Amino acid sequence: MRRLPIISVGVAGLLACACLDPLEPEVGPPLASSCVNQDSDEDVEVSYSSDIVEIFSERCLRCHTRDGENPIGVEVGGLDLSTYSLVRAGGTIAGTEVVLPGSPCSSVLVQKVGASPPFGARMPLNGPPYLSEPEQQRIRDWIAEGARDN
Repeated sequence: MRRLPIISVGVAGLLACACLDPLEPEVGPPLASSCVNQDSDEDVEVSYSSDIVEIFSERCLRCHTRDGENPIGVEVGGLDLSTYSLVRAGGTIAGTEVVLPGSPCSSVLVQKVGASPPFGARMPLNGPPYLSEPEQQRIRDWIAEGARDN
C-alpha cells in the first residue's frame, strides 16, 4: 500500500502539468531570412561566362552535364548546367524556377547550394565541401543582376 500514494502523487503531478502547460514545445520568434534579393555590390558586375561558368565547371558539371563523370543530376533531375540555355531551361523537378532573374531567394539553384535546400540533398552531392560563401554570393548576385548571358 505504500506504493499507492507515490503513484497517486505521480499521476496527480502529471495531470497538473498537463493542465498548466500545453504539450507544444516553446519556440522563439521566427528567424529572419538570410537571403536577400539585392545585389551585394552594385559596382561589380557578375559575368556568366567567367564567374558562373567557372563555379559550374569546378563544382557542378561532374553530375550536371551529360558528359560528366556521374551524370546523375541530368538523369534524375534533368538539370544540365553545361550551357546558358540549358541552365535557363531548368530541370524536370524544379522546371524553370531553377533561375528566376532578379529573385535569387526564389531560385532553386540558390536554395540547393545553400545549407537548407527545400527538397532533396544539398549540392554538390559529393560535398562537403560545399560551395563557399563567396561562390554562393556570386550566384546570388548574378541572378539578382538579371541572370544575363554576359
